[in-house]
Amino acid sequence: MYTPIIIIHNILRWVIVLAGLAAIVRAFIGWTQKKEWTLLDNRLSLIFTISMDIQFLLGLILYLFLSPVTEVAFEDFGAAMANSGLRFFAVEHLLIMVVALVLAHVARVLAKRAPDDTGKFRSIAIYFTVTMVLIFLGIPWDRPLFRLS
Repeated sequence: MYTPIIIIHNILRWVIVLAGLAAIVRAFIGWTQKKEWTLLDNRLSLIFTISMDIQFLLGLILYLFLSPVTEVAFEDFGAAMANSGLRFFAVEHLLIMVVALVLAHVARVLAKRAPDDTGKFRSIAIYFTVTMVLIFLGIPWDRPLFRLS
């Protein structure tokens, strides 16, 4: 069960990156050029946050039940904290991604509550940019970028 979940987790990472970057670019253009908030803008931000929600659930399944890396880390958590590779997956990756997920949802809420289109774009632009920075910090770049097996 580990292999299909990690493959989906890997593929979904790229959906998140693409959707997030598309939403950010449109948000900055909309904000700076005073454009109208459209259905496409709403859908891009929704795809981004829903993809992050699914990714988080898959990540939790891996973290708690399937990952051999976290299994080793949980056997001796003190030793895992001394090993940068184990510490990354046992603590850092999870923490960074949880904060990113929360910020993405905050952006959506603020955009929904914004009184005008400029406010919607501004919220998405700022919060999604910070979210993407966190995502890029939390991605394990030493792992395969495209895992299909």
